[in-house]
Amino acid sequence: MGRAYHAQPNVNIIVDSCADFSPEVVRSLGVDVVSFSFVMDGEEHTDDFWQSMSPHDFYERMRQGSTATTSAVTPGQYLEVFEAAAKKGVPTVYLSFTRGLSSSIEAARQAAEMLRESHPDFELYVVDNLCPSAAAELLAIEAVHQAGNGLSAKELAEWAEEARYYIQGYFTLENFDALARGGRIPPAAATVGGKLDIKPELSYDLKGALTLNGMCRGRKKALRAIVADFKANRLDDEDLGGTPLPVAIVSADADKDAQWLADQLRREPGCSDMPIIFSSVSPVIGAHVGPGMVACVFWGKDRRENLSLADRLARKVRGK
Repeated sequence: MGRAYHAQPNVNIIVDSCADFSPEVVRSLGVDVVSFSFVMDGEEHTDDFWQSMSPHDFYERMRQGSTATTSAVTPGQYLEVFEAAAKKGVPTVYLSFTRGLSSSIEAARQAAEMLRESHPDFELYVVDNLCPSAAAELLAIEAVHQAGNGLSAKELAEWAEEARYYIQGYFTLENFDALARGGRIPPAAATVGGKLDIKPELSYDLKGALTLNGMCRGRKKALRAIVADFKANRLDDEDLGGTPLPVAIVSADADKDAQWLADQLRREPGCSDMPIIFSSVSPVIGAHVGPGMVACVFWGKDRRENLSLADRLARKVRGK
């Protein structure tokens, strides 16, 4: 990936499986992982980075009619993780799955408060990554690098709270079915969209929640829309300090489209040698998006710049 990425002794970094890590990447980073769980066909599973079930098997079961459900991590589960970190005695930062898609971060904050009662001198920072899926992977990768540059845990938490706004992510789905099941669009709209071969192009807002960018007639047009957003919002190597940062392409059993997307990105000026990390959408995220999702995630322009005037004024009034 062009630079050294591995956990440093001055800061302990905790992530969670909802970052849709490539298994090779998460192993190389040397971070601690909170594994979310899911239930499929009445059987509970732990998200173990596809050791127990392959991405194809999981998504093929969904195609055949199986459903997967998820639940938030409990304060007790987080407390176990944080207590283990406290025993190490190394200041710790937890980059948590965004509150825009899960209530788990509130459980993490409750657990952090409980831990402070028993370990008042232990440094623990819980940061909402505001980044779903592989966007959180990119944040974690660079956080490890920043810790290696000597940032303290407090400084790293502050860095992450700013850096998270510079990760752009765009994705498309095979159909609207998962959005309809999650109550994000009416079932009738999903049916009409399927008949007309309409594919959504989505991103996420400043709270980490999904947002609809546009509608495309056909899969290839949706993928090309992602390429167009990459071109419009990426930062070049000079803006990134001269060192190319990795781009993440993540898919839900849609490897051919993921490779097509990578090939298109590498045709862009200055991108031929761009490091790309491929990974599969985790079961927890996949339960809500369904098979066929393809996403491109990259370091880019400050997403806050796209705020409307009303949003800017509201943030100023709130002091954010």
